[in-house]
Amino acid sequence: MSAAYKALVDRITAADRAYYQDDAPDLTDAEYDALVGQRREMEADDASLAAPIIEGELQRVGAPPAAGFAKVRHRVPMLSLDNAFDAASFDAFTTSVRRFLRLDDAAPLPLVAEPKIDGLSISLLYERGTLVRAATRGDGEEGEDVTANVAHVPSVPQRLLGDAPGFIEIRGEIYMTRADFVTLNASQERQFANPRNAAAGSLRQLDPAITAQRPVRLFAYAMGDASDAPAETHAGFLDQLRNWGFMVNDLDRVLPGPADAPAFQAEIAALRPSLPYEIDGVVYKIDSLALQRRLGFAGRAPRWAVAWKFPAEQATTLLEAIHIQVGRTGALTPVAWLAPVFVGGVSVTRATLHNEDEIARKDIRPGDTVTLQRAGDVIPQVLGPVLTAPRGTPYVYPSTCPACGSAAIRPANEVVRRCTGGLACPAQVTERLRHFTSRAAFDIEGLGDKTIVELFAIGWLHTPADVFRLAQHRDALLTREGWKAKSVAALLAAIEQRRTIGLDRFIYALGIRRVGETNARLLARHYTSLTHWRAQMLEATTVGSDARLALGSIIGVGPALADELAEFFAAPLNLAALDDLAAQLVVRDVVAPAEGALAGKTVVFTGTLETMSRPEAKARALALGARVSDSVSAKTDLVVLGTDAGSKAKKAAMLGVRTITEEEWRGYAD
Repeated sequence: MSAAYKALVDRITAADRAYYQDDAPDLTDAEYDALVGQRREMEADDASLAAPIIEGELQRVGAPPAAGFAKVRHRVPMLSLDNAFDAASFDAFTTSVRRFLRLDDAAPLPLVAEPKIDGLSISLLYERGTLVRAATRGDGEEGEDVTANVAHVPSVPQRLLGDAPGFIEIRGEIYMTRADFVTLNASQERQFANPRNAAAGSLRQLDPAITAQRPVRLFAYAMGDASDAPAETHAGFLDQLRNWGFMVNDLDRVLPGPADAPAFQAEIAALRPSLPYEIDGVVYKIDSLALQRRLGFAGRAPRWAVAWKFPAEQATTLLEAIHIQVGRTGALTPVAWLAPVFVGGVSVTRATLHNEDEIARKDIRPGDTVTLQRAGDVIPQVLGPVLTAPRGTPYVYPSTCPACGSAAIRPANEVVRRCTGGLACPAQVTERLRHFTSRAAFDIEGLGDKTIVELFAIGWLHTPADVFRLAQHRDALLTREGWKAKSVAALLAAIEQRRTIGLDRFIYALGIRRVGETNARLLARHYTSLTHWRAQMLEATTVGSDARLALGSIIGVGPALADELAEFFAAPLNLAALDDLAAQLVVRDVVAPAEGALAGKTVVFTGTLETMSRPEAKARALALGARVSDSVSAKTDLVVLGTDAGSKAKKAAMLGVRTITEEEWRGYAD
């Protein structure tokens, strides 16, 4: 199960990159949302998956910013939204809100409903009412500086009308109308797949003059950071946006409560074909900004909003073949090669089939006519064969790796078959190197897929540390076809620029199973230095050791991820590769944030809290800079005692750890 889960996360990550960075989605919303739904089903079936990955890979949003634009770090992360697909999943959203806030079913919960525009998210920073910076969402933490381009978008005010805060960050969606999209495609040789891609491609031009010629527009709908809150409700904020001169969608509506959402959803679905712009659902937000602040964020998404998506589009096509891709952990993932079919505005030729159980369950065969499902612009999903059409030949899943011929074993209780070749498998080695050099890891410009394969084939690139030894092959590289002095110099310069790196990126780049970007940040923040992390992980290889117990008790890590880390450090080859790499680098320590009453402290909650839910208490502690753990040790700084506090309170007293009451905790939390 865990292997399948990791393969699923990897596929979602690849789709994010194609969608957000390349403006060339390879999956539809239907397929993408189906994969996310499958992830959640796996989490529901296996609780050990949920914590590490919700706090791991899928916290990331979109893809890293592309080269060519200056990078901008968002003051407040630009995160994505969780999705609902029907009334039941929407009810689950509102139930979770009430549970988090401890609101009973009778308590009022007004919502604001807004059509979900299908475009490119943008952040606009105004200082004293004047636009000073515009940035794309990027990976949610860091985006691209497109200020010069946004200056040519007529619907973006360069100066706010009337009074404005000292600074405020306005967020919205850059989009293109259907009519303008048709006109643009008719006027040029390159054809955009859909209005969303056209809007994104038009804004993300290195030459702002090109953006000036494109008919892109802005709908404003949210606030990021601000020196002063301009309203107490989201509806009031939308009215203020209008007063400042922004275009705001005129279909937004305040709903008295969640019970009114299904009718509004049906109303907008009926209007959808006649709208001049593309939408793929409706966003529902808690209207009270005070409640939004209390709810905060869970993983990659706010707890106070949800996107209720429209049903997926479907089409049929021929499944020409099933090919196996081998990932960096040896996972064999089946991919459907399809006769091109146009569905949801995009020509689809590839789709993941997830794993061999899915192929068997759906009885999918090469040569079948299959039904695809797609909504919006992202992932396509093969639903199954058209049983009334001629059937193909039953597919036999390989028991050997197609890349190296090693046995492909399916471990007990897992759905993914895995190559046993390890570092002898060229596919695994090259995939690990691709991961290592990717933008979220070492971000080495010039080391793309083809270059990695070429340098691996000639024996110059086999381990991560080899990347930093490529300068030794400079003269030989100049003699190879396609390499010139300028390209060699650029590659080696890019490598040298990465000899100093943050601990979180270093950990992520190692490619340890279950360790995504956010989990890497979590580990880096907890252990603060490479030396300390390495020492604690080596100790954690011993089951039952204090280090192993402490690792598993970190909120967001959990036992499954702890096992993966221990397994990685127990392998001599992995430890040798890590040390070889570290010898080439300067890995920066993590400096605890200066702000926050609990910055750098480890906090444990025990017993029943009366005035707030346990999730809200933990979220508040994290916001104050604390590390939250589930177990008490000598390294614990503070234990918050609810009613009926038991063994953890006793252990804290025995160890001399400071304890406070819930009332005292509210002094921090408020």
